[in-house]
Amino acid sequence: MCKTPHTVRLAQTRTTFGSTMRPVRSAVFCRRLLFSLSLPLCSLVMALLCITPRCQAVQAESVTVLEGGTAHISCHLQNYDGSIVVIQNPRRQTLFFNGTRALKEDRFQMVLFTPHLVRISLTNVSVSDEGGYYCQLYTESTHHHVATLSVLVPPETPTVEVKQEAVEGGQAELTCVSPRSKPAATLRWMRNGREIPGDVSQKENGKAFSVFSTIRIPVERKDNGAALNCEAIHPALNDQKRIRHYRLDVYFAPTVRIVSPLGILREGDSLTLTCSVTGNPLPRHIQWSKINDTLPERAEISGATLQISRLSQSHNGTYLCQAQNNFGRAADQYTLLVYDPGAVVDPQSAVPYKAIAVVLALLVFTVICVLVVTIWCSVRQKGSYRTREPILAWY
Repeated sequence: MCKTPHTVRLAQTRTTFGSTMRPVRSAVFCRRLLFSLSLPLCSLVMALLCITPRCQAVQAESVTVLEGGTAHISCHLQNYDGSIVVIQNPRRQTLFFNGTRALKEDRFQMVLFTPHLVRISLTNVSVSDEGGYYCQLYTESTHHHVATLSVLVPPETPTVEVKQEAVEGGQAELTCVSPRSKPAATLRWMRNGREIPGDVSQKENGKAFSVFSTIRIPVERKDNGAALNCEAIHPALNDQKRIRHYRLDVYFAPTVRIVSPLGILREGDSLTLTCSVTGNPLPRHIQWSKINDTLPERAEISGATLQISRLSQSHNGTYLCQAQNNFGRAADQYTLLVYDPGAVVDPQSAVPYKAIAVVLALLVFTVICVLVVTIWCSVRQKGSYRTREPILAWY
């Protein structure tokens, strides 16, 4: 039979195959074999089965998680035989001892404890939780492996700060700000599908980063309302972007244009003039007046509109609309010409005062030129007569 001191010594033998091994624990199995087999065969089976090396080890998995999310830290066990398993945080504080909580931190929970896998969870992760978490297996020699926890901080939608107001003929200075991200977000200015190069800077914000991108662009009146986008790109966004849409606000002096009725105005008609004003900011106050005179008593002003009812020839004259903002002033004028009710007037001949004034000026200029030429010719002619008189007298 197999119950011999030699058999007992074999069952208690320890062997080393690359590392220290645990005692063989298959005594029950060996006893059954010893009762049924002869000593030589039993010894052979013990050598092949009962004394086979069993190496214990632990392996940890590194994990990356978004800030505010939940991290699962896993420790994989090989040939676990009930030895002590300890999990520690980056400060080497023991979190769990063989599945039992050791640190009073409710965010850590034991999820799974089996001979093959030990897993804990950490909720509401922050950047301060980053670091190496130790999975330790205590045998005759300590085995440990480190699981690295990395925390990503995705950027929020960036903001746009106006560093210099955009005035017509000048330049706009805008800064796109991503206040917090980890790793640092990439900022990009876009206009009509094209990137606008910017001056990029960043500063540390704890373990995260604040990123700034500043652009300076020349602006004209036509650029008012132009669409600009500031895009934030980050690994945590999974190929998506956080975009801030911005409308360019360009300040410029006002322009004024009087919109008048078409056709001929006669006595008894009504007149409505509208002052069309542009500008940024838009002028709030529009002023109506009559050049070299006061507005008629029948004139009514409502915002940008001037109305005169029951027109008469006494209302003839030039009316002026003026507007201003912080960046300039502008004006336009309209000349009113009221005809008698029974007058026959060709609409094409109803020329405004401006055109009449131009024609009269040209006529006056032509008359003056003719007079000057006539006088000059007359003077020369008299001069030629005087030079001829002595010659005739000599003859």
